[in-house]
Amino acid sequence: MQRVYNFSAGPSMLPLPVLEKAAADLVCYGDSGMSVMEMSHRSPAFEAIITEAEALLRQVMSIPDNYKVLFLQGGASTQFAAVPLNLMVNRKADYILSGQFSTKAYKEAQKYGDVAVAASSKEDNFSFVPATDRSSFRPDADYVHICFNNTIYGTKYPYIPDTGDIPLVADMSSCIISEPVDVSRFGLIYAGAQKNMAPAGLTVVIVREDLIGNARPETPAMLDYKLMADNGSMYNTPPCWPIYMAKLVYEWILSIGGLEEMKKRNEKKAALLYDYLDGQDYYKAPVRKESRSMMNVTFVTGDADLDKKFASEAAAEGLKNLKGHRSVGGMRASIYNAMPYEGVEKLVAFMKEFAARNPK
Repeated sequence: MQRVYNFSAGPSMLPLPVLEKAAADLVCYGDSGMSVMEMSHRSPAFEAIITEAEALLRQVMSIPDNYKVLFLQGGASTQFAAVPLNLMVNRKADYILSGQFSTKAYKEAQKYGDVAVAASSKEDNFSFVPATDRSSFRPDADYVHICFNNTIYGTKYPYIPDTGDIPLVADMSSCIISEPVDVSRFGLIYAGAQKNMAPAGLTVVIVREDLIGNARPETPAMLDYKLMADNGSMYNTPPCWPIYMAKLVYEWILSIGGLEEMKKRNEKKAALLYDYLDGQDYYKAPVRKESRSMMNVTFVTGDADLDKKFASEAAAEGLKNLKGHRSVGGMRASIYNAMPYEGVEKLVAFMKEFAARNPK
């Protein structure tokens, strides 16, 4: 069966060379005589895999030496609790609400201390990223939390908030390794890997060393960053296969020229789709231009029945998973790193043809 163009928000497409490499090694990895899915996480073979995966991610993202890289489980949603449990020393934190996941993180953090909303775009259905400056944040806050790219609403921060000496924490689940980012501007970055990095099951945490070691006494062992860092992400059995797949993805990114090249490719794909949206009036893009995501593009026809028909007929043409989230409706094209330019070309061609066949 021919592969389709999968526009799913996650789990999402993986680079074809990565899938082919994984398939070749699936039954027997190297000279180990077994699959990565079968080997002990304490074996020399897997210890080499996880060590190389960390080294490669550090190279890809230019992660400074004073940051720990943790390969964890539980998805980004588990970090909604782990972050305040580890970082909320003074029991205060500020959150910027720009979508569903930052709101969920905010609600979870409220269980652990005084959590304030520094800014929000909720009243405009999260159609933009709110602007902030240092005066937006309480000077005694332990950290400021943001969701850097909003998968559901199709928005992304066009700036890195200036929080002064307050550590900035960012959920980068749907945009990590899509373009260069200055890691030193953040105290902590976390991301579920199932959008740009690997299959579901792996969560990556990049945390500055001075923020480790202050976990509250009631923090579960599995959520304690220091315990995980001291054990090289192997306090318990880690998600071995997703870590191996992430390693292959990091290798692939370096092979094409790193994050500078990745950004060029992603900008080209996004420009093709947004330029079409801006040049016609059949579809509407609900996100303000200055806040548009390069990874998740949302659009609607304005007619729920037409939207449903669009997603169904697109799927029949090999353009899968274009139905938008119920919070926004319409359609959502997630064009992560692994989506080829040709996939977006085919989508735009279908959009034109659909509009011609279905006048409003």
